[in-house]
This record gives sequence, structure tokens and C-alpha cells, in this order.
Amino acid sequence: MAKTKNTKENFKGMKKDELVKKLASLREDLRVLHFKAEGSKSKNVKESATLRKQVARVLTEMNR
Repeated sequence: MAKTKNTKENFKGMKKDELVKKLASLREDLRVLHFKAEGSKSKNVKESATLRKQVARVLTEMNR
């Protein structure tokens, strides 16, 4: 399987305060997605997993 485009962001070049802001926005997006999913079916099923992985990437970079 070949990937058509690279959707990963590069967190290595970001500063600590930028990472904190990015983490807050990702967690807010994930919270909104969870509440939206309770009421109806989501069209993008993988969006939740993608957001969780991005949160983990940001936390990993912050802890380095």
C-alpha cells in the first residue's frame, strides 16, 4: 500500500509554548468529536484515532 500524501506534522521544530497550544487545540477537537459522535454516526471513522495519535506525538515531543 502506497501512501498518497504525508499528513504528519513536524513537531520537532516547535517550541514548548507552541506545543502546549497545539496540544490544547487537539484535545478540544477530540472532545468535540466525542460529543458529536454520541448523537450521530461519524462520516470520518478514523478521525478519532488520528487525533489521539497526534496528541501522543505532541506529548512525546514535549517530554524529550
